[in-house]
Amino acid sequence: MEQQKEPPHDKSHSANKSSLKLAFASIGVVFGDIGTSPLYAMREALHPVVTAGGDLRAAVLGVASLLIWALILIVTLKYVVFLMRADNKGEGGILSLVVLVETLLQKKGGFVLAMGIIGAAFFFGDAMITPAMSVLSAVEGLNVINPGFEPYVVPLTLGILITLFLFQYKGTAGVASLFAPITTAWFLILGIMGFNHIFDDLDIFAALNPLHGIGMLVERPGLALMVFGGVFLAVTGGEALYADMGHFGSKPIRLAWLCVVFPGLILNYLGQGAFIISHPESVDNPFFLMAPGWGLIPLVALATAVTVIASQAVITGAFSIAQQAMSLGLFPRMNITHTSETEQGQIYVGQINWMLLVGVIILVMVFKSSSNLASAYGIAVNTSMIVDSVLALIFFWQSRNLPRWFVIPLIILFFIIEAVFLAANGLKLAHGGYMPVLLGATIIMLMVTWMRGRQALAEKLRKESVELVPLLESLERRQPTRVAGAAVFLQTDPVYAPSALMHNLKHNRVLHDRLVFITAETTSEPRIDGGERVIVKQLPLGAWLVEARFGYMEQPDVPRALRACAPFGLEIDPRQASYFLGRRVLRMSARSALPFWQQRIFIMLANQSARAIEFFRIPPDRVVELGMQMSV
Repeated sequence: MEQQKEPPHDKSHSANKSSLKLAFASIGVVFGDIGTSPLYAMREALHPVVTAGGDLRAAVLGVASLLIWALILIVTLKYVVFLMRADNKGEGGILSLVVLVETLLQKKGGFVLAMGIIGAAFFFGDAMITPAMSVLSAVEGLNVINPGFEPYVVPLTLGILITLFLFQYKGTAGVASLFAPITTAWFLILGIMGFNHIFDDLDIFAALNPLHGIGMLVERPGLALMVFGGVFLAVTGGEALYADMGHFGSKPIRLAWLCVVFPGLILNYLGQGAFIISHPESVDNPFFLMAPGWGLIPLVALATAVTVIASQAVITGAFSIAQQAMSLGLFPRMNITHTSETEQGQIYVGQINWMLLVGVIILVMVFKSSSNLASAYGIAVNTSMIVDSVLALIFFWQSRNLPRWFVIPLIILFFIIEAVFLAANGLKLAHGGYMPVLLGATIIMLMVTWMRGRQALAEKLRKESVELVPLLESLERRQPTRVAGAAVFLQTDPVYAPSALMHNLKHNRVLHDRLVFITAETTSEPRIDGGERVIVKQLPLGAWLVEARFGYMEQPDVPRALRACAPFGLEIDPRQASYFLGRRVLRMSARSALPFWQQRIFIMLANQSARAIEFFRIPPDRVVELGMQMSV
């Protein structure tokens, strides 16, 4: 009987249903950071104007206008409309954009990679500041309930954050189903609260006119940059829309932003503005003071839950960036734990987790309040956004998937606006803004040192190495003793014989019947299909050369690659093979291309690097490690 084909309208219905489900799920992961901005953005943007004195009504209309148009231009137009078109097979984020631009330019490294390093480094700074800022601002709602709670704000914030980081290794699979309902409820409440208070002063609708914001800046140019520093807080988290595109797809994220998130934020900012105009005394904390007395405690509890979810999202984002940085050779190897059997993107990186926790604790204890921390907030995100704009400019110029005359002027406009924001955030350097700059500079220095050290080491090994094929040909003529079994040698360069093979021949003088030389290559694609996983070649002496290919968002898995070799004639049981690995002990050298301080840092990073056994998922009971000493 002939199988009936699914009608086109049914397929369309199924696709729409799937998009709606993904849009709902994305609200719980993607929008937590930007969703917490109403807690402090209006307050911080108005603070310099209120301090300087003047007409509060005009100031509120101007600030509300700037907040709304920042969301329209930077988040909606730049990220939702344009940057989501710059995807690498569905994946977004700053390092994906680097790979995409390098592919278009057909040139690796140089300026594009430098931009990626800067953007990724400042993302880690953001991953420390966002949890501290958002959880602090939520817990400070207790002060509105009762000023006597003030001494407990910092300890309670630290308790929440430490608990959050301590449970990262368990993953979010068990509680992720709660993220979307809680965050969706948050955006609905944001909209309802704002809508209720819009009627306090209907003149607030004048803020939809961008001339109010521009007019305020023209009339009070001395305050313009300070106001911009506060306004920028409304768009922090906007880059998450692009970074998380691979998890949900562009259509669901656009749907969630335009239908739920954006309306909720706009209504809330309009409501806060109208409430402040009619209640000038509320300017110190308009968000919580808008709530009715009976709803204050539930609102603080919900705000705290949402800030924890937002923190979870940015921490998970830091793990993903770290994984991509490792794949691209910007970070040393770190052990990666997959915390979900179904979701490939849910991972845990212990070293990154503890680094972030230490940074978050220091930030909370040093700054003690969200108002103080607002001085440090913004610079890290702002820098990442500018890097996105620069790379997007190159991408759209080269790819031409949109008319140049249309998209290039708009991206230049975004860049100018973000440069003004950066100048505004630069005013905060002396008051805490130095913190993300120091964090970013430190991570950049570590990345550059690791890259230079790896290059110097690879060059030295290349000079001291023997080419693999000529070596096997010579061994074929005068064969050493052969023993039963399969030996797998990991190598960094398929042209040269791995050091483990040379040491095995030198000390043991035997070779296994089956020799497999395998390299793990990271490609410019996020993930590799099974059929393209390996390239298999036969070598002299009956040996095999396997080039295993992994996407930059995948963790290398040598046994998995070996199983993929069966269709090419190499049938090998990864659990029965012996794996020969070279273990290098590095020491400093006066003749190194690196200065002594960089050598010290590189050796420290190399010593902290995860062992190849764990990183490449090799069965530990099947490994033979052969050590050697060498200078950097």
